[in-house]
Amino acid sequence: MTEFEFLEPDLLDEDLRMVREQVRRFVRERIVPCADAWEASGEIPRELFRELGKLGFLGMRHPVEYGGGGMGPLASVVLGEELARSGYGGVASALTVHSDMSIGHIAHRGTHEQKLKYLPAACAGEKVGAVCVTEPNAGSDVAGLKTRAQRTPDGWVINGSKTFITNGVHGDIFIVAARTDPDAKGSRGISLFIVDKGNPGLKIARQFDKHGWRSSDTAELFFDELKLAPDALLGEEGKGFYYIMSTFQNERLVVGALVAGTCARAIELTVDYMRQRQAFGKTLWDQQVVRNKLSWVASKAAAARALTYQCAQMIAEGKDTVREVSMLKAFAAETLQEVVHTCLQLHGGTGFIIGTPVERMARDARILTIGGGATEVMLEEVAKRM
Repeated sequence: MTEFEFLEPDLLDEDLRMVREQVRRFVRERIVPCADAWEASGEIPRELFRELGKLGFLGMRHPVEYGGGGMGPLASVVLGEELARSGYGGVASALTVHSDMSIGHIAHRGTHEQKLKYLPAACAGEKVGAVCVTEPNAGSDVAGLKTRAQRTPDGWVINGSKTFITNGVHGDIFIVAARTDPDAKGSRGISLFIVDKGNPGLKIARQFDKHGWRSSDTAELFFDELKLAPDALLGEEGKGFYYIMSTFQNERLVVGALVAGTCARAIELTVDYMRQRQAFGKTLWDQQVVRNKLSWVASKAAAARALTYQCAQMIAEGKDTVREVSMLKAFAAETLQEVVHTCLQLHGGTGFIIGTPVERMARDARILTIGGGATEVMLEEVAKRM
């Protein structure tokens, strides 16, 4: 089996290199042999979260005093990249939504009591997180969300709906964005709340049957007179939009990591196939025009990965990276489409057959130009800052 390796960035210290080695071994031994069954069932076993939590991988970005590792953004990049090398986008997405895109809100903005209540169990993989922002009429346009949270003498009541929520069926801790000031325009008047699984007002309307990411559960949720105590408010009232935008920066960075890992795996598989497949008296690999096509997309994949690590380092240094991370999200996700579809093309008819890894990876890749900020929205964020 070919192993396609990008050069290891010099900015990774010994601890992060060890993390990469350990996650890669875990992916090879624990995820790859089982993930076809998870694809069929549409569910990742809770035990997988617990195993990764026990190894310390789910809480690497969270405070040490609450069970985390206290590490920086490069840890998220290494984790995302290696999970994506499994070739199962649904597994990688479910795990990184938990580790980086939902529970991180509590780690960054929660009170001591909230962190104490939720972070140790989340870092251990005992409870799984989901972030609930997208609505039927508000996806990339977060400021357009309609879900309403009203203050009451006993706390809050939420009514509304969310859609396309990863970990929405089997999650335990839901970070919910709701409008607390209906008179405020656009991005103002949005707040975040922590909702626990089992709250009578939380209704799982349906689990989506998706084009890709089939091993991760994705749900439509309704909030019907959902009652919360006053301490369910996360951070300051009215600051939710800015919290979401801040966490989107990390989500888009992780997308770059998912792209890097997926590209590496697709290229590995395709090199192997091209070395074996005979056509016109020689292997595909022996035909210059064919192997050059793979070389070209490998070069683009390397560029996307380099930008990912550069952005992670800039974030670690406290720099304003909204423009660069928006560039990364757009370029990496679109590059991935070219990589996986080129690899599928080079597999010929085999690449069109369900059960072929490259066919699954092509389906899984499609969502990354949409989720976390569509390419068109990302390019507009870049244009605003030019």
